Amino acid sequence: MSKLLTDPPQKHTAKAQEMRVALEKFVPRFESSIRDYDGSTLTVQALDELLGEYSTFTTHAPVFEAFSDFSAQPGSEELIIRLRELSARGVAIMEKYRALHLLAGRSSSAEYFLNIESCIAEEFGAVAPTATSRILLIGCGAFPMTLLRTAQHTGASACGIDIDGEALELGRQVVDLLGDGLEIRLSGQRIDELEEIGQVTHVVISSTVSVKYELLQQLHALTRQDVVVAMRFGDHLKSLFNYPSQPVDSALWHLERIVSQPNQVFDIALYVKPEPKIQEPRS
Repeated sequence: MSKLLTDPPQKHTAKAQEMRVALEKFVPRFESSIRDYDGSTLTVQALDELLGEYSTFTTHAPVFEAFSDFSAQPGSEELIIRLRELSARGVAIMEKYRALHLLAGRSSSAEYFLNIESCIAEEFGAVAPTATSRILLIGCGAFPMTLLRTAQHTGASACGIDIDGEALELGRQVVDLLGDGLEIRLSGQRIDELEEIGQVTHVVISSTVSVKYELLQQLHALTRQDVVVAMRFGDHLKSLFNYPSQPVDSALWHLERIVSQPNQVFDIALYVKPEPKIQEPRS
């Protein structure tokens, strides 16, 4: 019999309450760090430390059971959604801080970004991009690490899109500085406005994009048959930091595999299009 079934109910209630208290303490810290951003790097330290602490918390295995108890309690979903939204905004701002540091001649190696960078190489596995690939990153942010690293390692052409105008402007300056000779374009266009969408071979959808599954559905009609989509997501404890996975229409997309990363802030779902059905000849 599992430990969960043998523990008395009051123990699980206490664990859930402890988890709620711990999570509630993150809310005002995120709100303050987000509010303090003024387009400079003067207030970077607080958010840097907060995101490092939060990424460690959301990948800490011993917290898993307590989160299960908490998430089963009434009203827990509202706090989870609030923290997911706040941490996504915090990540977007931290990317801007990192870009500003770089452009000012300084470096920034926040723990969150080290965590992200360490798992980019695992994104596509056996179907990784090559020099002839065309890559699309949805939610590129102000420091488009995925595009820069992939283009540098493979020579592939790449496009990143984002709805944040400030992030795009900073991202373009980062690409100009670090991406000399690389074919990387950043745009504020929608996916259906991209001229190259029909030639894209690899798509990465950032974990902090809230409408990722709506975009995945749109991508089916816009992209080629052999496109591969790497959907970054976080379920259970990681849903505090990432938008979680959802079911997909099996007629549109097939879940090829899940890249599980216990010590990383997100996991990766690889989607491909199912093989087209062959029409039987009429007799």
